[in-house]
Amino acid sequence: MEQEKEKEKEKGKGSEERWSGAIANLTEMASNLDSLQKLLLRKAVFVDEETFAKASLTSEQARTIKVLEQRVERLERELDAAISAAARARAEKRQAEAGQKAAELRAQEVTRELENTTKIFELHMEELRAKQEEITRRDNEIKLLEAIIQTLGGKESHSTSG
Repeated sequence: MEQEKEKEKEKGKGSEERWSGAIANLTEMASNLDSLQKLLLRKAVFVDEETFAKASLTSEQARTIKVLEQRVERLERELDAAISAAARARAEKRQAEAGQKAAELRAQEVTRELENTTKIFELHMEELRAKQEEITRRDNEIKLLEAIIQTLGGKESHSTSG
């Protein structure tokens, strides 16, 4: 959508430049006609064909120079616009690269946090396993001691009853 608007603006600029060029040409022609008319009113000047051809050539060259100057100005404006667009694109690229770098750094930070959390979790699991083994070992010792106590308690009740 924006590209279409820009194309329309460029077309508008092109036709605007053509109209301004045409108006400038008409203005120049009117000025030349006025000068010629004033000259004819004062005195009619007759020149030979060679002088007239040289004057016509000079006038044509002046018009060509003016058209070329206008074209150079238009091309300079287009160049300035292209340079500005390139500068904006470079700035956007730098901004995108900075955003990407920040995202990469954040991803690395999150990865480190996950690795640290995993290590802590593994340490806790080892500690829990060690405690579970200790509980199981003590539970077995308690059962053994209970069995010994029952065995000794059973012998005492046999010896006191007999």
